[in-house]
Amino acid sequence: MRDITSKVFRSNRELAAKLIKIIEALWRNIKLNGVEQLKIMNFCGTHEYTTTHYGLRSILPEGIDMVAGPGCPVCVTPSFYVESAIKLALEGVRVYTYGDAYRLPAVKKIEGVRSLAEARAVGGEVQIVYSLLDAVKDAVKDKKESVFLAIGFETTYPVYASTIIKDMVPEDFRFIVAGRLTPPAAEYAINKVGRVDGIIAPGHVSTIIGGEAWKPLSEKYNIPTVISGFEPLDVLISIVEILRQIDERRPRVVIEYTRAVSWSGNIAAKKMINQVFEECDAAWRGLGFIPKSGYRMRQQYQELDALRKYGIAEPSPADWSYDLSPGCRCGEVIIGKIKPVECPLFMKKCTPNTPYGPCMVSSEGACSIWARAGTFRFHRKQLHSSLD
Repeated sequence: MRDITSKVFRSNRELAAKLIKIIEALWRNIKLNGVEQLKIMNFCGTHEYTTTHYGLRSILPEGIDMVAGPGCPVCVTPSFYVESAIKLALEGVRVYTYGDAYRLPAVKKIEGVRSLAEARAVGGEVQIVYSLLDAVKDAVKDKKESVFLAIGFETTYPVYASTIIKDMVPEDFRFIVAGRLTPPAAEYAINKVGRVDGIIAPGHVSTIIGGEAWKPLSEKYNIPTVISGFEPLDVLISIVEILRQIDERRPRVVIEYTRAVSWSGNIAAKKMINQVFEECDAAWRGLGFIPKSGYRMRQQYQELDALRKYGIAEPSPADWSYDLSPGCRCGEVIIGKIKPVECPLFMKKCTPNTPYGPCMVSSEGACSIWARAGTFRFHRKQLHSSLD
């Protein structure tokens, strides 16, 4: 067994060592049934960060492969929404955005501009905020026509919904609704990758949607699904549970992150979301349309929809083909089909300082994680050795 004395395990070294031994024992049992390879998907970007930053792949037995999933909300935000926000910012409408989305590159240039950062540099109205409430406070103070780029998964949308329900939204304030739902994307990734033997489901999203939201996916595909916390030990415990289910041939949904997640989730939060938003077919950047995987304003709240107010028509499903720049393979990275180092642009044309594709922008993007963790050289060497 590889020595596991890194800083992350100093306080729990014995427990970590025991977990690795359990993983190795379970893997030996599984291999007795003729299984040589297992693919476990980290759905969440934070899980991918933990796996990569702390080198968990290097201490797993050979044959167990950890791949990323489409769990980065910035990475999957279609270029169309970025282009729309740039257009409005250049026209004098103040656009509020999170820091990650600020640098998110669009595919099409709008008046020579590819991101909200570039739009601000040429005089566009762009403001970075930490939350919707910060944006609302600023808009109330300045009384300026404003738009909030409302990206995110189920975790962020209770705040959006409650702010609207409580009538806290200023008069000239609108939303570009770009919310996405995670279980449909997990199913899409499974179908596209072709084989996923276990899923580490996102803990923070599941605090809202609950463990029950993952049950249909697990039952339909007979895949062990563990809702995990984000510490390295959480991930190792989740891997143990996935292997145990495979060994027992009894796949199901298990909540490892019991300190935050319940089976039914946050009922009040889900009720608020459903009051303001409804599910719809939605585009995911680099993936295309996924059924019932997005949010849109319900009829009674459509006056808050920025695209409707400014007459910006969303493209039809056939018009999303431009959603990745030429050569970018983010669509394959975010469903675990390839590793970041397999993209020919990785750390060449596409770097954290000069992101070409969406996966290199966000702190939850797989390419950004691999680049910042500094372990990509090891993974590239390992990949090349496997191809020789």
